[in-house]
Amino acid sequence: MNKKIVVVLPAYNAAKTLEDTYREIPLNIVDEVLMVDDASCDNTVEVARSLGIRTIIRHEKNLGYGGNQKSCYDAALMLEADIVIMLHPDYQYTPKLIPAMAHLIAVGLYEVVLGSRILGGGARKGGMPLYKYIANRLLTLSQNILLGEKLSEYHTGYRAFSGKVLRSINYHANSNDFVFDNQMLAQIFYQNYEIAEITCPTKYFKDASSINFSRSAKYGLGVIKTSLVYAMQRSGLVKSRLFEPPAKV
Repeated sequence: MNKKIVVVLPAYNAAKTLEDTYREIPLNIVDEVLMVDDASCDNTVEVARSLGIRTIIRHEKNLGYGGNQKSCYDAALMLEADIVIMLHPDYQYTPKLIPAMAHLIAVGLYEVVLGSRILGGGARKGGMPLYKYIANRLLTLSQNILLGEKLSEYHTGYRAFSGKVLRSINYHANSNDFVFDNQMLAQIFYQNYEIAEITCPTKYFKDASSINFSRSAKYGLGVIKTSLVYAMQRSGLVKSRLFEPPAKV
């Protein structure tokens, strides 16, 4: 592909699933795998070292899912990545889609690719709880209306970005919590990038990461707020720091 591909693993208590995830990463095309451990309580870092992951960053205190990703992307850009693929190390998403996702960016068709659990019905087949599926569909419908887009879902954690995109959005202005993902997509659309989606099977099981109902509700409210802020920014009614250019380093 003649592009430097870096896979980033935002890890928290992923010791039981990290090896399964890592073993499926196609290292024949991936140039670097880096992991950011968000102050795990288990031996995630030790497992990563035993697997031979060379770049490991450990937060001394837990910064949250969004805070973890900020460190992931900062480190990937420091490695001069052309393509950055964010893969959860809980083995919920298959690493076998990495070549397809990277290819769409490498050949210049898209700058961002999402692995969608909704296309092809992968979410319910993989065991997504019904209430989460319904919430996903309702939130996605609302977001498509407010953002004027047509994604099948906004809530997947499997994402590929060109380095160009990551350098052009102000992801450090985003939340350190789970709504970080949605804020990133709003920023990407605001910069007028198109986003591709590919069908992604997924697995829900005991050791896969998940958030409880109260945090899910907080996330849902944050998603709606982000979409409303985007719509008002587009209309010139507000000026949010989310859509300011990133600081020059």
